[in-house]
Parts: sequence; C-alpha cells; structure tokens
Amino acid sequence: QVQLVESGGGLVQAGGSLRLSCAASGSILSFNAMGWFRQAPGKQRELVAIIISGGSTTYADSVKGRFTMSRDNAKNTVYLQMNSLKPDDTAVYYCHSASRLGSFWGQGTQVTVSS
Repeated sequence: QVQLVESGGGLVQAGGSLRLSCAASGSILSFNAMGWFRQAPGKQRELVAIIISGGSTTYADSVKGRFTMSRDNAKNTVYLQMNSLKPDDTAVYYCHSASRLGSFWGQGTQVTVSS
C-alpha cells in the first residue's frame, strides 16, 4: 500500500503561481512513474505531467511552458510548480503513483484560479 498526500492548493488570481507537493509513504525511487492529474467539474480526469523512473518528464500541451514537475528523492516528494495560472486550470489536482505495488491516488487538492 502506498499513501500519497497532496498539499499546496488554494485560490489564486489569474497570472499567479502555486506549488503543489505530493509526499509518498515509500521510496519514490522504486516507483515506475509518478504523475499529476486534474479533474475540473463536469470533465474527465486528465494527465497534467508525469515523471517516469528514468527521470524524463512529459507535460500536457495545455500546461507546457507554464508548469514544471520535479522530485526530491530524499524527501520522497514530487512537486508541481504552476506559473501563469489561468481560470481554465481550476480543478482538483491529484497525485498518482505506479509501481510493482500497484496504482495509487492521493486525496486531491483544490486549485481555483480567479479571473
């Protein structure tokens, strides 16, 4: 069992920044991948960014150049730095991990961007 705890969400004006954190209960070095997803009201959950075990990161087209995903292996934590936020970025953001133990989700953190 892997526990993921997100933090850092909140209310921000358009153009502002937030940094989300996701702390894992185990060593993230053992994970095949960790990712950030988001789900806006009435929409399907979508991938925002993902880091695979080799270290490469992939971003959704809608956030490229604005969001940066990083990790701190010593703290077993991944981050999502979100800059130049837009109202369309409003959603619940979820952390996800995939490993030999299975697939796990965090509880989500709300991000609201006002215009």
